[in-house]
Amino acid sequence: MRIGILGGTFDPIHNGHLALAEAARTQLKLGKVILVPAFIPPLGVKSDQLTAASIRYEIVRAAAKNFPDYEVSDLEIKRQGTSFTVDTLREFRQLYPSPHELFFITGGDWGRSLDQWKDIRTIFSLCTFVVAKRPGYEKMKLPPEVQFLNFCPLDISSTQIREAMRQNISVSHLVPASALAIINLRQLYKK
Repeated sequence: MRIGILGGTFDPIHNGHLALAEAARTQLKLGKVILVPAFIPPLGVKSDQLTAASIRYEIVRAAAKNFPDYEVSDLEIKRQGTSFTVDTLREFRQLYPSPHELFFITGGDWGRSLDQWKDIRTIFSLCTFVVAKRPGYEKMKLPPEVQFLNFCPLDISSTQIREAMRQNISVSHLVPASALAIINLRQLYKK
């Protein structure tokens, strides 16, 4: 089976994440896409600024429930610590040995920082590394192991969503209704 893995902080998951997952599923002919909320992302957000991992996991599960080819994994949450992609891919490779094919999917913004990723060469050996093209993205700067996904990203970010919610601005057009219901129930991102 061809299996896509899309990791992220997902604080919160939004329609852009799901559009990327769907573009990967169709273009790469994936049998399933596994969404993997990070416990603590290695780059970017500090752990004290994150919504609790268990809550982010719950929100991602709600967002994915209407997609029969999607699964949500708590692998990084159970492992705790910093969620390094190489460690996650090693675990998925044990769960899905060859002949299963693993495709790690990331957005163009993260593809630009491959020199900061832990054991990137090992990552390339464990999966097909897929980067979604973004406007202004220079293909020439990436290693030859990288495969590109044709994707026109939605102009959405989790930061934008959190800020809008702090200002009491509706984000119903940016976040799946099932995820937004949990966000509102738990009164997240209001402070």
